[in-house]
Amino acid sequence: MIHVYYGDGKGKTTAAMGLALRMLAAGGRVVIVQFLKDGGSGEVRMLSCRLGVPVFAGVPTGKFTWEMTNEELAAVRKAHDKNLAAALDEVEASGARLLVLDEVLDALAMGLVDAAAVTRVLKRGTGELEVVLTGRNPSEDIASHADYLTEMVCKKHPFEQGVASREGVEY
Repeated sequence: MIHVYYGDGKGKTTAAMGLALRMLAAGGRVVIVQFLKDGGSGEVRMLSCRLGVPVFAGVPTGKFTWEMTNEELAAVRKAHDKNLAAALDEVEASGARLLVLDEVLDALAMGLVDAAAVTRVLKRGTGELEVVLTGRNPSEDIASHADYLTEMVCKKHPFEQGVASREGVEY
């Protein structure tokens, strides 16, 4: 089944990682790919270091994508494509039942991951493999593949009142 958690509200990654924890508790294997992130958030560190979940994350660049040169963007895409391929190999080798593609919708929108490779992944999200995609806006193609399509809508957020991201809550 294909799960898509999208929108401008908080909770997309949180929902995906909660499902990862639920799958682990049920005895299933999980593989995570983080696009546009460095894999350093608390939940990812816990899943990886303490629970042994393979996490393939982007290489920190110290820049926002809109600050990058074309060469830097090409390097990010190459890293994302490599991580996706490695994650798929891990899914095959381990018999994982859940593959999380965190922030893949944004990477797709910016051309920072091979769209054809993601589409091939969606076609594999049948039978025993659950695939979760998160990000802001799914394309019509992604939405058409979804079995679960959940929009997170921001109605109010502490950031709007100047409250910075808090460890353990936002990351």
